[in-house]
Amino acid sequence: MIGTIEAAPPQNRGIAHLARAGTTLHAKRQVDYRTLPSRSVLNRCDSPRVHFQWTINPYRGCEIGCKYCYARYTHEFMDLTPVTFEEQIFAKDNVSELLRRELHQVKPSESIAIGTATDPYQPAEKRYRRTRAILRVLAGWEGLDFSITTKSNLVTRDLELLQRLAARHRVGVNITVTTVDRRLARALEPKAPRPDLRLKTVSELAAAGVPVGVFAMPVLPGITDDPVALDRLAAAAAGAGAGWFVAASLFLMPSSMKVFFPFLEQEFPDLVERYQRDFERSAYLPREYGAGLRDLVRKLRAKHGLVARDERRRRPETITGPQLSLF
Repeated sequence: MIGTIEAAPPQNRGIAHLARAGTTLHAKRQVDYRTLPSRSVLNRCDSPRVHFQWTINPYRGCEIGCKYCYARYTHEFMDLTPVTFEEQIFAKDNVSELLRRELHQVKPSESIAIGTATDPYQPAEKRYRRTRAILRVLAGWEGLDFSITTKSNLVTRDLELLQRLAARHRVGVNITVTTVDRRLARALEPKAPRPDLRLKTVSELAAAGVPVGVFAMPVLPGITDDPVALDRLAAAAAGAGAGWFVAASLFLMPSSMKVFFPFLEQEFPDLVERYQRDFERSAYLPREYGAGLRDLVRKLRAKHGLVARDERRRRPETITGPQLSLF
C-alpha cells in the first residue's frame, strides 16, 4: 500500500532503521518518495566481475520498474519486499557533504560507477536532483575516472555540466537500450523513455563531445537475444554516435524472480519452463549461453565499428582536489 512501509522479513536492522527514520517527501498515486538518512554515499565494490572499484547510488529503489531488475534485493536490506522497489523510492540525504568527505579514498587507478543499483536519472531526479548534486561535487576535483549508467534522456539536462566534467576527468556515459522494439521495451521497462529517445540521447551526448556508449543489458533469452534484433540494436547504437557497445546476459536473483516470473507467465508463457530450468541453481545463465553471446557481440562490434569499452579515454595519472569549482 502506497504511503506505508511494506515490511519483509528482517534482513539488516541498520539500514532498515535508517529507512524508517526517513520522512515522506512526496506521495503520488503509485509512488512514495522518502528521505534516507545516510552515513555514506561512496561504496567500495570488491567484485571481480566488474571493472570499477567504487559505486554511487543517489537513490534506493527505482521508479522505472524494469521487470528483470537485479537490484530489487537491495530493498530487502530495508525490510521491504522486492515488489515495492518501484513504489517506495528513497532519496539519500546529504549526498554532497558525504561525497566531499569520502572522495579522498579513491586512488588514481580506481574508478567510480554511478547508477549500479538504481537509475540516477529516474523520475525522482527531476524533483530531488541528488545526481546533479553529486556531479557538482565531482566538478570540484580533477583526474577522476567515473561512469554514469542510465536509461533516461533526463541526463541531457546536465549536458553542459557533463561537458565540463569530461574536460577534467575520465568520464563515460552508458545509455542502456535493451531493444529497439518500442512495444517490447514498454513491457520490459514500463517507465523508461522509448528506445528512440534513448538513442537520441546518445546522439546529443556524442555531438557535445561527451564520451558515450550503449549497454545492451541484460540480454534476455528468447526475448531480446535474436541475432537479427541485436544486429539492429548495434547498428542503431553506431548510427547514433556511440563509441562502445556492451552486452551481458540476464542475472536473476531470487528476489527478482518474484517480479520477473509472473511477468513471464503473463507475457511469455512458453518461456517459463526454460527460465525455471536455466535459473534453478544459479542466478547466472549457463556458461555456454554466455560464451555464445560474447562471440556474437564481438562480431557485431567489428561489423559496426564499435569497441568493448571506451578505449578513447585516457586514464588520469593523478587525482587532485578539491579544486575551486567552475560552477
